Amino acid sequence: MPDAYDLARSLLFRLDAETAHHLSLKGLRLAEESRLLSALFPASECIAPVEVMGLRFPNRVGLAAGLDKEGNTIDALGRLGFGFVEIGTITPRPQVGNPKPRLFRLVEHEAIINRMGFNNPGIDAGVANVKKSKAFEGVIGFNIGKNKDTPNENAADDYLTCLRAAYPVADYIAVNLSSPNTPGLRDLQGEEASERLLERLKKEQESLAKEHGKKVPLLFKVAPDLDPPHVTALARVFLNGGLDGLIATNTTLAREPVAGHPRAGEAGGLSGRPLTQRSTEIIRAFAGEFGGRLPIIGVGGISCAQDAVDKIQAGASLVQIYSAFIFQGPRLIRDCAAALDTLRM
Repeated sequence: MPDAYDLARSLLFRLDAETAHHLSLKGLRLAEESRLLSALFPASECIAPVEVMGLRFPNRVGLAAGLDKEGNTIDALGRLGFGFVEIGTITPRPQVGNPKPRLFRLVEHEAIINRMGFNNPGIDAGVANVKKSKAFEGVIGFNIGKNKDTPNENAADDYLTCLRAAYPVADYIAVNLSSPNTPGLRDLQGEEASERLLERLKKEQESLAKEHGKKVPLLFKVAPDLDPPHVTALARVFLNGGLDGLIATNTTLAREPVAGHPRAGEAGGLSGRPLTQRSTEIIRAFAGEFGGRLPIIGVGGISCAQDAVDKIQAGASLVQIYSAFIFQGPRLIRDCAAALDTLRM
């Protein structure tokens, strides 16, 4: 017999993907405000709380960036069972993103293609929204990016603007270098470019830590479309530069796993089940280079509890989900958290 989410999904999937996205978030906020969510998802004891980067995570399962771009649904998402929520990507100035349509479901592959283009209300609005969250007791991350019209040579200025604004309210800050939907952004993953950017951000992090009396960990988010020499080079940059953590991976430009699908030719990043193996391979490669010296948040194609376990066993300390959450609903969160609890790592 279908559960409540299956019934809701059957209705939402009749709508345009982006319309369904916004309607779902609005519905979650209303359900939280009316206390319906607390009745449907009563608070439970923390499952396998873990400390990573000096932060206490109620469980190892988080929400990847991209779902709650504005940071206005944190309490509701936390109620569903996420141990941490990463908002954004947020840029210094508000941005409308790319022309619509820009979000596509590949249902039979349990996958999504998006070319959203960092549509968001700007860092100041994101900070204000996070300050309004009341009930969530987990970890909140800010995923930050540059505005589309900011040239790469000035990208660090955009990241620094976001870092300064988010620092007082963020538990960690993730630097998005790897979205395929902002022209030229992935060039910042080059060895020299990432080294220069990291140097500037770390210097500012040190200054902000003194100003605010706390250290907010700084992470970079990388693409799955990296070859082994690139992984080795970036790992060296991250270790030498003092990065606090890595998020692996973002969406992929590859289309082989969905070849033949009518939407396979859509521009943008592919996420979901087709990314499972590739993201795990990248996690394993970086973990091998790091040798335990740098924590990894594993994300990409987690569609069941075993996928989450595989990411941890490949070298991740935490995991994030997004696409499969859209297809399967809240039960996936608790399934993954429970499975990771049994690892006791």
